Amino acid sequence: MSVQNTIEQILRADLSPTVLQIENESHQHSGPATESHFKVTIVADAFHDLSRVKRHQHVYKLLSEQLQNGVHALALHLHSPSEWAADDTVPDSPNCRGGSQ
Repeated sequence: MSVQNTIEQILRADLSPTVLQIENESHQHSGPATESHFKVTIVADAFHDLSRVKRHQHVYKLLSEQLQNGVHALALHLHSPSEWAADDTVPDSPNCRGGSQ
């Protein structure tokens, strides 16, 4: 199973998101890894009363194994349903600034 599929299964099982978008951005970064950089957008009721920091901490904890085994970066965009209804835009990721690029 791909890293992206594993991430999707973990997030769906724990958060039951109404929106889950996972974009593999590894091709935008230097190095040989093909599944190392992801942009993840999640809309879930679980984020309703959590601060931005607590939301990120929760997702990092869920994906701790992947972060220790090859996933180098997660660009997280985490919203409650009401926040998403007010603004459903997701910013583009910045250009890679490391490595040989």
